Amino acid sequence: MARIIYVEDDDLAGELVRDVLTQAGHLVGVIGHGTLAYETIAFKKPDLVILDRSLPGMPGMEILRRLRQTPETYLTPILMLTAKRGNSLADEAIEAGADDYLVKPFQPEDLVQRVEAALVSKKFTADRRVRRP
Repeated sequence: MARIIYVEDDDLAGELVRDVLTQAGHLVGVIGHGTLAYETIAFKKPDLVILDRSLPGMPGMEILRRLRQTPETYLTPILMLTAKRGNSLADEAIEAGADDYLVKPFQPEDLVQRVEAALVSKKFTADRRVRRP
């Protein structure tokens, strides 16, 4: 079970993602404001962050960049989940540090699979850091 923060200002989308990931065994909190989300993520240090691009307060890309610049959160897996399509947008997010980019609408199974992959990657990275002399 992972602790996940989903940053999404659309209540319906937030509820859908929370339900899908809760059924997959995770604890999911949904935050609808970018600035509040950044502060909460920095304080709570979740196992995974899912970000929308368009948010009030602070855009998802700005949250992503700040999390990657902060030592306590730079290894936190981040999945962008957005309605914004386009290879250049996905490339921009990946270059800024996103681990994955998923476009809405999505298949629930695809979301669960990508979340699980990000969590496995985080565990692998953490295990390697612990074992180094």
